[in-house]
Amino acid sequence: MSFEPTRPLPYGRQHITEADIAAVTAALHADYLTQGPTVAEFEKQFAAYVGARYAVAVSNGTAALHLCALALNVQPGQRVITTPLTFSASANCVRYCGGEVHFADIDPATGLIDLVKVRELLETHPKGHFTGLIPVDFAGLAVNLEEARLLADEFGLWIIEDSCHAPGGFFIDSKGQEQRCGNGNFADLAIFSFHPVKHIATGEGGMITTNSEALFHHLLRLRTHGITRDPADLRRAPDGGWYMEMQELGYNYRLPDFNCALGLSQLARANEGLARRRQLAAQYDAAFAQVLGLTVLAPGRPGHAYHLYIIEVADRKGLYDFLKTKQIFTQVHYIPVHRMPYYEDLGWKAGDFPLSETYYAHCLSIPLFPTLTDEEQAYVVACISEFLTQKEG
Repeated sequence: MSFEPTRPLPYGRQHITEADIAAVTAALHADYLTQGPTVAEFEKQFAAYVGARYAVAVSNGTAALHLCALALNVQPGQRVITTPLTFSASANCVRYCGGEVHFADIDPATGLIDLVKVRELLETHPKGHFTGLIPVDFAGLAVNLEEARLLADEFGLWIIEDSCHAPGGFFIDSKGQEQRCGNGNFADLAIFSFHPVKHIATGEGGMITTNSEALFHHLLRLRTHGITRDPADLRRAPDGGWYMEMQELGYNYRLPDFNCALGLSQLARANEGLARRRQLAAQYDAAFAQVLGLTVLAPGRPGHAYHLYIIEVADRKGLYDFLKTKQIFTQVHYIPVHRMPYYEDLGWKAGDFPLSETYYAHCLSIPLFPTLTDEEQAYVVACISEFLTQKEG
């Protein structure tokens, strides 16, 4: 095709508008740069967006995971199950608390943790051997948390839903109802990331959602050094209006007001961005249905939030390198966590989770973001088709 892109085309890109800039500017002119009213407003509106009772804004998605593990009292030696197909933070949060990470392989049709394999793992150990489950809404496709909750209740597990890829995503429950990612109906806690390539960008930032009032108040304390000023929580009579108590070891995981102002502005058009992602994904699905030598991961699934659009090909590195010459910058999501040297040092090895490893050998995330134009998308499709046609020839 004759079209040439006028800008590099990465797999993901933030979308910053004049309204976003104005919102941040207004926050910078306000009285509070941190710990101000904009934080609470962002929390309130985000909780409403996902359908949860409570939300706690934090400095990033990894901090959100760490605080969740702390709030659920993960202890040294406790065992938690997650997927090997995720960013390492999903597992690392358990290690931060001294816990042991165990993995269950994926369903290769979706990239999601396979709950059948989770059950097999649980049934091969005594009840109480594992304490928690961290399912990941991979690429924007939601885990069926209704099924995960039944499994967790049977074996006495808590659930942290890692929904960094899926604000606005949902699954259909057994009653035919949409269950939004992070709504708290099945998971004890859920977490989100506001990294620039995510649906909602704050620069860096994260959010925890829950329907538990007790966990909500605990998280508020943990994100601010373990300190409380709430008169109802104080252990001693206050000395004066300045009085506060550090009641446990917490962290400074706060998110400043100007980041939250950007988040609020982005949240106002979140549905618009999600609709565009789904439109682009449907267009990719239609285009790639005619292309030989390529498989799309989980095409056309209801509720998919499409943080990523992932294809699988035989010569992944060849395609990756070829697309770079065309100003198309793809990415791989993810190197399986158990193959990271840190986790191999803990005893995991190649071959432990063959479905995740096979997926990794072929996967490629291609450009998908709301400001990707139809013409740019057609160019991406044409370049991929050109490479695969050459390989077939």
